Amino acid sequence: MSRLSNLSRSIEHKVAIVTGAASGMGRATAHLFADEGARLAIVDINADTLEAVALETRGAGAEVLAIAADCSVHEQVSGFVQKTADHFGAIDILINNAGLALPTAIDDDENYDRHWQISMDVMLNAQQWAIRSALPWLRKAEHPRIVNIASTEALGATAYNSAYVVAKHGVVGLTRALAVELGKEAITVNAICPGPIRTGITEGIPDADKDLFARRRTCLRRYGVPEEVAHMTLSLVLPCASYITGAAIPVDGGVTIRNA
Repeated sequence: MSRLSNLSRSIEHKVAIVTGAASGMGRATAHLFADEGARLAIVDINADTLEAVALETRGAGAEVLAIAADCSVHEQVSGFVQKTADHFGAIDILINNAGLALPTAIDDDENYDRHWQISMDVMLNAQQWAIRSALPWLRKAEHPRIVNIASTEALGATAYNSAYVVAKHGVVGLTRALAVELGKEAITVNAICPGPIRTGITEGIPDADKDLFARRRTCLRRYGVPEEVAHMTLSLVLPCASYITGAAIPVDGGVTIRNA
């Protein structure tokens, strides 16, 4: 009888781009991919912190290219993709993780338009810019993978957060549309929807408020940590994840399934 398990669970030597890699889920993803033997291009606007992450991952034996770039600028997004291709000669995996949160009331005339535009640029436009720039290389890859980081805000909404909510809904829409469009080329496109995770975006929330929210809203009664999201990201980019595409997967401790 032939073996059932023929599909690889290794990303060793694969070239992966991770945006927003200087902290939070991006940093955890970079560390995890490095541990798995991937060759990494890590991207962030914060050059100093990014270099610290590069040193950490190189210390684990990984080949790492650190690129300081602003994901709100189209030319810088296409630039980091080209730098990655020039350096490694390939791109197998694209992780669109860069994000920010700028809670703003709809009637805040002083800030709303500016917060809306940067939210769209960093969390939605940058994802399609990066995908379009990376496509020629992904088309050459043996197991091409795209993972877009969305949010449970793509599955619901919170008051005073409309720019973020709309951007994340857009990420899921982009993911689904491109999964359909690129499926014939065996390029998988998936989204992850993190819930309450202990990152820089949530660090300003008092611990007591975090604990109260977690007890009331999550099945697991706690906030998640970035590595838990990173492991889902890894699962979606494995060569064996070849029949998963167009999915929007919550990593949220059960927030989206609770009625009360």
